[in-house]
Amino acid sequence: MNRVYVCSCFGITEQQVKQHADGGACTPRQIASACKAGTDCGSCVRRIQAILGRGACPRRDLAERGEPVLAELEDAA
Repeated sequence: MNRVYVCSCFGITEQQVKQHADGGACTPRQIASACKAGTDCGSCVRRIQAILGRGACPRRDLAERGEPVLAELEDAA
């Protein structure tokens, strides 16, 4: 299996970041809350931003109503 690591500090793969994004994480800060990526040395934050892209947040309406926007994910490791 070929794993592309985004965050070497915490061993977070590109696939895991994409799963958190699919679960509702729209910003690097939300990714950090979900899996700690970007919270140590910070060198992966730009890569996380690139993965998230500049698209609209699919669950922004939930966030604005104060409802949970992040889905619980199983460990994809």
